[in-house]
Amino acid sequence: MAKIVIIDDEPAMVEVIVTLCREKGHQVFPFNAAQKAVEQMDSIQPHVVIADIRMETMTGFDVLRHVREHLRQTAVILITAYASVETAVEAMKMGAYDYVTKPFKIDELQMTVQRALDYQAALRENVYLRKELKNKYKFENIIGTSRKMQLVYSLINKVADTDSTVLIQGESGTGKELVARGLHFNSNRQHHPFVAINCSALPENLLESELFGHKKGAFTGAVADKRGLFEEANLGTIFLDEVNSMAPQLQTKLLRVLQEREVRRVGDNKSSPVNVRVVGATNEALMPKLKDGTFREDLYYRLAVIPIEIPPLRERLEDVPLLVNHFLQKQSSAASGDTKKIDPKAVDILCHYDYPGNVRELENAIERACALCENDMILPADLPPNIVATALGEKADQARAAMPIGEPLDDFIQQQERGYIEATLAHCGGSREKAATMLGISMATLYRKVEPKKK
Repeated sequence: MAKIVIIDDEPAMVEVIVTLCREKGHQVFPFNAAQKAVEQMDSIQPHVVIADIRMETMTGFDVLRHVREHLRQTAVILITAYASVETAVEAMKMGAYDYVTKPFKIDELQMTVQRALDYQAALRENVYLRKELKNKYKFENIIGTSRKMQLVYSLINKVADTDSTVLIQGESGTGKELVARGLHFNSNRQHHPFVAINCSALPENLLESELFGHKKGAFTGAVADKRGLFEEANLGTIFLDEVNSMAPQLQTKLLRVLQEREVRRVGDNKSSPVNVRVVGATNEALMPKLKDGTFREDLYYRLAVIPIEIPPLRERLEDVPLLVNHFLQKQSSAASGDTKKIDPKAVDILCHYDYPGNVRELENAIERACALCENDMILPADLPPNIVATALGEKADQARAAMPIGEPLDDFIQQQERGYIEATLAHCGGSREKAATMLGISMATLYRKVEPKKK
């Protein structure tokens, strides 16, 4: 049920329109005076306003102007008995959804109202989706408080709202595309396309056609003209992932696009201008490729106007607990359930693994654990076996390295034994009786082992 405001200084006309709208189940707010309607408009928050153009003191154009300024998602339908091309053009220029001439057919007005409602629903959904995208790719979702990540945040915040070309460097799984999308959705290009392509996923001839488009007949199979991704991304951002894998011929063509800001389709003899921000990404260091000539030096410096380096997760393990919490919340949102908890021992294991697959590997591990855990508590047994085995092996190595080599064996054994007993006592809430039972020793033995020896 939609809320519809009807404004006409002819009571009979208002009554007719009210009846037509109520037949469709809408909530109707009728007014004979435009000024009174405008005063109540903000509290009503209508989906559609139907207003006569010619009224005393305040015209339909005045109503339209107020709605455009204060209720941008409300559709306005103007009606008039004095139709003219000039009036219709003026109404459309000012932002009216439609223009209906009196006398009108019943179904004509009802269909116009329904189209306006459908349009407004699509507009609201589009606004909602854009907000969701911006929330999804806001910089706060690039998780980490480590010094290296703070440097990354500082840089991307500074360059997001510029048109400078960016080159993101980092191992696979570090979140390069997340940074690229963040740059786009936090820039003044956010309302235009974000187009992404993995340059290593296509052979050279197909990649050229995909990026720059082609003319009909340019090659076998080119049965029609095709726009390239640079044209698709016009006014927005194009993300060239693994740009380091691009063949020399395509590097030359990409360099021309960056220099001239225009593209030429395969098989075409003329170029077309494009206004696109280019964000490239590489999963390997490019300096060695510059030295051996497999990547053009001039292209590198065109791409790396703003270089951003994403550190691998093994170099910022202090960020793992934050990432774990973020991924648990993400899994909860996806499953529409309560956020699962994780045993501190499981977190400790996750903090002692070097993540060759980086953040992506950690996210997959949390997703797996959420699927396998019982009673909404993730335990070490729910983690991937390779992570558990590697992490425990590393902790064992650290423990061996910390052993007091050179100390008498009996003293070392006593220290380990005492530490284990004290941990058991803490687990039992300080109850020596419960601790003795759990340890399988008598109370006398427990007292003897925990009491300090008399010298």
